[in-house]
Amino acid sequence: MNNLLVELLVEELPPKALSALGESFANTLAHRLKEQGLAPADAVVTPYASPRRLGVHVTGVLPRAADRPLAQKLMPASVGLDAAGQPTPALIKKLAALGLDPQSVQKLRREGEGKAETLFIDTMAAGAQLADALQKALHDAIAKLPIPKVMSYQLADGWTTVKFVRPAHGLVALHGADVVPIEALGLRAGRQTRGHRFEAQADPIVLRDADSYAAQLRDEGAVIASFAERRAEIRHQLRAAAAEVAAEHAGSTAGEVKPIEDDALLDEVTALVERPNVLVCEFGREFLDVPQECLILTMKANQKYFPLLDAQGKLTHRFLVVSNITPIDPGAVKLGNERVVRPRLADAKFFFDQDRKKRLEDRVHGLDKVVYHAKLGSQGERVRRVQAIARGIAEQIGWAPDQVALVNRAALLAKADLLTDMVGEFPELQGIMGHYYALHDGEDAKVAEAIEDHYRPRFAGDELPRNDIGLIVALADKLETLAGLFGAGELPTGDKDPYALRRHALGVIRMLMERTDAFGSLHIVTLMDIASNEAVFRSGLPDATDFIYERFSNLLREQGWTAQEIESVVFRRPLFADAIKRLGAVREFMKLPEVPALAAANKRVVNILKKSEQPANPAALRDDLLLEPAEKALAQALRTVAPAADSAFDHGDYTQSLKYLAALKVPVDAFFDHVMVNVEDQALRANRLALLARLQTAMNRVADLSRLAS
Repeated sequence: MNNLLVELLVEELPPKALSALGESFANTLAHRLKEQGLAPADAVVTPYASPRRLGVHVTGVLPRAADRPLAQKLMPASVGLDAAGQPTPALIKKLAALGLDPQSVQKLRREGEGKAETLFIDTMAAGAQLADALQKALHDAIAKLPIPKVMSYQLADGWTTVKFVRPAHGLVALHGADVVPIEALGLRAGRQTRGHRFEAQADPIVLRDADSYAAQLRDEGAVIASFAERRAEIRHQLRAAAAEVAAEHAGSTAGEVKPIEDDALLDEVTALVERPNVLVCEFGREFLDVPQECLILTMKANQKYFPLLDAQGKLTHRFLVVSNITPIDPGAVKLGNERVVRPRLADAKFFFDQDRKKRLEDRVHGLDKVVYHAKLGSQGERVRRVQAIARGIAEQIGWAPDQVALVNRAALLAKADLLTDMVGEFPELQGIMGHYYALHDGEDAKVAEAIEDHYRPRFAGDELPRNDIGLIVALADKLETLAGLFGAGELPTGDKDPYALRRHALGVIRMLMERTDAFGSLHIVTLMDIASNEAVFRSGLPDATDFIYERFSNLLREQGWTAQEIESVVFRRPLFADAIKRLGAVREFMKLPEVPALAAANKRVVNILKKSEQPANPAALRDDLLLEPAEKALAQALRTVAPAADSAFDHGDYTQSLKYLAALKVPVDAFFDHVMVNVEDQALRANRLALLARLQTAMNRVADLSRLAS
């Protein structure tokens, strides 16, 4: 038993996919070895992934798997044995095909009875050889790599074409100190690999054994092969460099600095270097007049730099570069990066200066020339729809005309920054630049905030809009999107959601669910009605409302509520802000012993009313037509219980409201035991249906109890 190492040496891999490629390669190969019995279930699997290699180290790998017992199904007993119990020619032929002689008949066993009786033979299957199993495992690992885009290239013979993520130049397979004879991508396994392109001390590096791989690459090849170790080293160096900068400015207002936190950027930079070396660089202070979001984005997106922020989160004129080389004098590297970043920052400053020469309001008419959707018109038309919806929401919650005017203004300007040079260059800054430009134009500060915030929440866990104007415009924007695109037939399917309608629906839910003020009292059906007044197509609005409630149900499941609890509450289409309280009440209610019977009775009531040919009218209940003692008792119980339950409901005490219903179990059971509803007498039947309708209304205000029936 020895440890195993496999490495593919390739040309530079796609940085954004490297981590996933490394994990997939290591896990698939190790899993296949475990399946073959060559590696124990608790084997330690160490993935390696650098810009130029994918590798895996697996502990405790056997050269040959242990033989394992194998029960082989042969044929029906009636076919394999004659009447005297002797083997037939068919059975002897089958045994010969398995390499067994006729004497093996004595080892046969039978399973089943009668015609289903089958012959089996127990043998020992030879354990897999490492070379054979590793060959299959490697091909499987390569085939299952989540490759973003495959390349085709020719091997050295000039004829053979290979398809892989990047051209492969080397293959290492070591079991202990021994080379495992396998092949892949036109390469034969050996023990030689290559280190850093510029700083390796040996080329090639001859690996002593599987366990020396990481150490030899680090010492001789100047490469940290492990993605996780390299990432941790970069993070450590970033913090150390920031601490050095802070030490230089100890005592000043800019003394405390830290690199920007961005896991995606850290992953990408980790995938770009094999031996990281963090350097401190700087740019001209004059660029700090540009909004820091612009500078940070251009440094991160275009140059993969880590900007340094001060203690207040403001951008400094310093930034960190993760270099792939470690020269004795890093001055030239620092100077080169500073020279490269300057034109980028100059472009950002130019865009910012140019954009401020034209007011946002003057850009609005240009949105009429920007196509939003082929069926839904231009962005200008969309803005006018959002304005109308936003005004409708503001009026719905009773806002004064001056407040409605601010909402209307924010909705008018919300998309104007789409036509600015800065947003054209950096679409990620939409809304953010609108905020800056609105302040420059002298707009109300709340309007400026609303322009930025109307895109929120952009993702799960994102903050909601900072002010109420922003929240109304955000609601209007998302409702217009949902109503418009559902009407246009652009429904999400499976994992495809090109217009992010699921995210828009969750955004609406969160804004209504997390507010306990007037916004929490807004019902989604009411809001969709407001949106419908401006919708290009109204046919999709019911589907859009159902879709929002489906997303709401999914959100509640993620929060730990059961499917039964959710179904009972959501069926009532409650306010989103009210649902959690109702769910808690239902959970408490379900602890009562009367619940199963009440839920079953409720389900029975629903079915009776649904199948009834005449509609039931609760208000039409007549005491003089209550003939049976059981129906009189139920009517009397409702007169007592319903007002108490309704009062608790109206005061928001849903738990107590449901608990009052427990008193209905006995009269409800007696009613169904002794009263026939569908009698011949039309008036009597209508009265009993009215009684059931009143019972259904009383029992289902908090939740649909019929959904709790098992």
